[in-house]
Amino acid sequence: MISKKTGSGKHSMELRQNDCYETPLIALERLVQHIALPRHIYEPACGPGAIVNFLRNQGHSVYASDLIEYEGIQADWNVDFLATTEAPFDCIVTNPPYSLAPFFVEHALKMCNRVIMLLRLAFIESTGRSHILEEAGLKRILVFKKRLPMMHRKDWTGPKNTSATCYAWFEWHRHHTGPTTIERI
Repeated sequence: MISKKTGSGKHSMELRQNDCYETPLIALERLVQHIALPRHIYEPACGPGAIVNFLRNQGHSVYASDLIEYEGIQADWNVDFLATTEAPFDCIVTNPPYSLAPFFVEHALKMCNRVIMLLRLAFIESTGRSHILEEAGLKRILVFKKRLPMMHRKDWTGPKNTSATCYAWFEWHRHHTGPTTIERI
């Protein structure tokens, strides 16, 4: 069902399950192949735990939180990330709710020196995000050579297709001052 409130082609927030779209395993495998992650990581939009479970299996200590309590993961904290004032660790790795992605990036950069987020590649196009794309230490963008599998919302029972949307890992380091590099992974 398409919601007239949210515009043509968009499902209502109720149907979108709070923007809970699980991160595909291949995206996480590429992340750890191309970015050396610290031992301690904060995942503030953990959902049912795709990132948390993968990174914990890789030997990382991951502090998990989410606004919603999902079956399948024991979050360390059920909280609205955008209302928090400090992070338990100095590195955030997340696949944020896309409707809140700019706010998540901005808020994360206030709390942590290192922020890594899975975002639509089109995130780089906006003039309204120039302050976080040009002035906040965006170190690199890792663009997938092959499109990721479609990220279906939680409990999706429809057809499983490949995505028509390009995604990338965006990596910020607060003190990075050089140009942003783009790598194909």
